[in-house]
Amino acid sequence: MSTGDPGTRESQRRDDESATADLSTAPKSDVPSSAVGLGSRGWLRWMWRQLTSMRTALLLLFLLAIGSIPGSILPQKSIQPSEVTRYLADNPGLGQFFDSIGFFNVFSTPWYVAIYLLLLVSLVGCIVPRTRLHWKAMRSLPPKAPSRLSRLAESSSWEVDSTALAPQDVLNETAQELQRKRWRIHVTDFDGSTGAVSGEKGYLRETGNLIFHIAIVVLLLAVALGGMFGWRGQALVIEGESFSDTVTQYDSFNAGRLVDSGDLPPFSFTLNSFTATFQEAGDQQGSPRTFEADVTYRDNPEATPAQKTVQVNDPLIVDGAKAFLVGHGYAPVIEVKDPDGQVIYEAPTVFLQTDGNFTSNGVVKLPDNDPRLGFQALFLPTASVDEVLGPISTFPDLLDPAIFLSAWEGDLGLDDGIPQSVYRMDTSKMTQLGIKAIVPGESWELPGGRGSVSLTGVKQYAVFDVAYDPARFYALGGSIFAILGLMLSLFIPRRRVFVRVTGNATSTPSGDGPGTRIEVAGLSRTDESGLKPAVEEIAAVVAQIVPPASEPVTDQTSSQAGRDA
Repeated sequence: MSTGDPGTRESQRRDDESATADLSTAPKSDVPSSAVGLGSRGWLRWMWRQLTSMRTALLLLFLLAIGSIPGSILPQKSIQPSEVTRYLADNPGLGQFFDSIGFFNVFSTPWYVAIYLLLLVSLVGCIVPRTRLHWKAMRSLPPKAPSRLSRLAESSSWEVDSTALAPQDVLNETAQELQRKRWRIHVTDFDGSTGAVSGEKGYLRETGNLIFHIAIVVLLLAVALGGMFGWRGQALVIEGESFSDTVTQYDSFNAGRLVDSGDLPPFSFTLNSFTATFQEAGDQQGSPRTFEADVTYRDNPEATPAQKTVQVNDPLIVDGAKAFLVGHGYAPVIEVKDPDGQVIYEAPTVFLQTDGNFTSNGVVKLPDNDPRLGFQALFLPTASVDEVLGPISTFPDLLDPAIFLSAWEGDLGLDDGIPQSVYRMDTSKMTQLGIKAIVPGESWELPGGRGSVSLTGVKQYAVFDVAYDPARFYALGGSIFAILGLMLSLFIPRRRVFVRVTGNATSTPSGDGPGTRIEVAGLSRTDESGLKPAVEEIAAVVAQIVPPASEPVTDQTSSQAGRDA
């Protein structure tokens, strides 16, 4: 059949399109060219294809990342409720706006959950057909060589003067060499005028891509599983006091929808002591160096007590729950006596730090005393009085502790039913009695014979973040496989190479026959610098089998067809 036959030209065109088709197995998204006549099923099909396209998945992943930013920079109610309360008090206008759109509880808001579910559906809908197509591609043979190899991204050719090998033997030996180099090959036998070898490798690139996306789905499911069956709470424990794993013992507690708060692990622990060390000199003076909480714990009330030193990134682990050390502070022991000398209040009082040197604020409220008393206090671990700033702490450790007390009398505002923070006191309806600075062991006789207040000591407290996440190992596995899949998809190239033998191997270019022409070409899914060396390597292998009569001619086409390939 002549080369001008329409059937031959059509066959060559189909072979060209097959060989230079996109090497990705990702399904294409069909966008309707016209809305006329689509109908409800057509629109649903189109919407599904848009949702399950990789472009939509990437957009949703980007939106999920943006939506997570407020949860990273703003305190969250489930983790830092006291910080949320403080932020709302310090920024009433902006804080109320953020609260109305869920910025203080980002990961449970409807808009965040909607993005999360859409991303999950999009990924699953994208992965399933891609996996099917990739499996089919791995089981099928490489495509036949296109009719014009010179149109591919990289190609070279040369004439053969003479050879002891028949064209079919050239093709067979070339196929064997490619197989040794781990290429999957397909041989088109020599038909008297031409024959070719097609090779393809790099299937792990798409495999890695699929592994990455499957791992992302596993991560999303692990987060969902942890959100339904996991729980987290924060507890502040003062030195010498104990904690038991019940909801009432937590300062804040957040549990999944399927968690029964009555079935928490029955462990408990006592904070024997807390130790913190700080940089004493140099440019980083006052910077924290070590934090250690010495605890005695029990797996259950009948268990034998055990010792554990909890440090940063070294939590206490009991029954799958982890108690992380996330903060600390000071709890001055304040004693208040009435005019008769009877103790009406004596307890270590939690103070909240306001700066890096642990300048701390706290209050004491006595609503049952007559008259009602309240104290605002400023605790300084290393006290100093600045002429401009007033009382400040110059170092975070207990080197020279002191407490500055402001005594008030009157209505504490606890009877109007409005919740009030235990760390703040409303003095709008109260009268100030006086201000006094005292050190441990000193007392202050209140004006008007209202009693006395003393600082009898200073204790430290530790803040523990206790969490249980049943899906943490799934999340870890998903993260590892996501990294592995990403590495495969980034560093393994997907390539095709073609070797064609054309003409009569028994004749030469200078003889009567047409001679024999060898062509080598390759293409890659993406433009990458490694394609040219790969094609040159294959050409060198073929040249050893069939020595050229002259230097090979290398073509580096810049045609649109080559770029598209």
